[in-house]
Amino acid sequence: MNLQHHKNIITENGFTVINNIFSDEEIEKISEIIQNIDTSKETFRKSEDLFAIRQFLKEIPEIKGVVFNENLKTIIKEIFGDKYFVVKSIYFDKPEKSNWYVAYHQDLTISVDKKLELENFGPWTTKQNQFAVQPPLSILENIFTIRIHLDETDENNGALKVVPTSHAKGIYRPETIDWTVETETICNVEKGGIMIMKPLLLHGSNRTINGKKRRVIHIEFSDLELPEELNWSERLSY
Repeated sequence: MNLQHHKNIITENGFTVINNIFSDEEIEKISEIIQNIDTSKETFRKSEDLFAIRQFLKEIPEIKGVVFNENLKTIIKEIFGDKYFVVKSIYFDKPEKSNWYVAYHQDLTISVDKKLELENFGPWTTKQNQFAVQPPLSILENIFTIRIHLDETDENNGALKVVPTSHAKGIYRPETIDWTVETETICNVEKGGIMIMKPLLLHGSNRTINGKKRRVIHIEFSDLELPEELNWSERLSY
């Protein structure tokens, strides 16, 4: 793995794909742990189109040791730096017959432990007892997201489509995308591979049309502390 090369690509384009990070055995173990959990909690969301677990690493602490294998730890250290920690984790399962699609957007909010009146923080939302807020741009620009793919993913089962370099343009409203200058890239990822992206990268996904599932573990990292009494709601060392 030439990690310096991937680091440069992320800086330039806002994303990169690195395959062969997890073995089939490791993916099997992760799948097994997920299958055996109690899904009645309110952090779990279940519908025909989507099954999601918020605060994934908090809800299933025993999965942490398998998710953070030596390959992933090396990638985090070499590409992000050794002071980064987890600030958010979600598990998405897009079933075989899913009609779920996601329009182009940026990830503009962070999950925090309480609501405070702070300059440059807002708007606020609350979902399932979870506070989320749009922080200053500098905090968003500092975050890296890793998406671990438990299934092979391409344009036929909801692989992410992205607008390269859009992460470097601040808040970028999707309705203002100028397709005469921007391009779209589909991020195919092999089973056991990862995609790393910056949250300000414009991204979306299409409906599944090939009858194959798409399971992804989404983990966000930062090395910044939040101001005053505000804390990351999911702060975890790995």
